[in-house]
Amino acid sequence: MKRKTVDKRKVTPQNPSWVRASVSFPSDVYQILGELAKNKKVSLAWVVREAAERYVAEAKAENEKSK
Repeated sequence: MKRKTVDKRKVTPQNPSWVRASVSFPSDVYQILGELAKNKKVSLAWVVREAAERYVAEAKAENEKSK
């Protein structure tokens, strides 16, 4: 079966306000993230986004407290 080629320049993101990033993790952290994703039945990307959103919310709250 022949694979369909995709012109990546024509692929539009699901949400135009999103930005794609490439992130590297230590192998043990990556493995744990994968296990968390599997247990929650979500993607590894979802787990990372959720963690980043929580981190940003906490940092923002801390920043507002210090003002």
